[in-house]
Amino acid sequence: MLRYVEDMEAELALATAEKMVAAIKTAPKASGQDKVVAAIASGSDKDRIVRKMRKLGEEYDEEFITRDAGCLEKCKCVVLVGVRDVPHGLDHCGMCGFENCAELRKAGGNCALTTTDLGIAIGSAVSIAADSRVDNRVMYSVGKAVSQMDIFPSDVRICYGIPLSISAKSIFFDRGPGAVLISGKDE
Repeated sequence: MLRYVEDMEAELALATAEKMVAAIKTAPKASGQDKVVAAIASGSDKDRIVRKMRKLGEEYDEEFITRDAGCLEKCKCVVLVGVRDVPHGLDHCGMCGFENCAELRKAGGNCALTTTDLGIAIGSAVSIAADSRVDNRVMYSVGKAVSQMDIFPSDVRICYGIPLSISAKSIFFDRGPGAVLISGKDE
């Protein structure tokens, strides 16, 4: 049996994404409390995110969101990762800039420990993609769309997307701030 890479791109991207969410799950967490949430979107679920990103790009008049939607559209899947908005309940931490977790909650801030956990989890995930030689990019724009789509539980306030691409040239680099990817070329 002969298989060409073009026939396996989706399969390879999904296999890498599965390893990435495993890395997210096993990444170290503050106090051993796992508040990180991860998922993989492909097919029609990924397409819904692309549509939402295009809508937000127009609504916010932010060309980079529309550009990122074009990149995501070309990808086979996207790893979604976020963190639940649940402070650790420490009385004397203060790393978030507030006196304690109660003050943080009152002000609607973000826990420094859970946000750090998210960053460590993202680093673990992208290291898997890099080790697999799969092009990827951490995107706020994907997370912004996902945060408005009832994909994650309602207590996930901070999230990102990591689209995966298997192509001869990375679609995520060498592009302008508002360049839109059309037919594999920056326009």
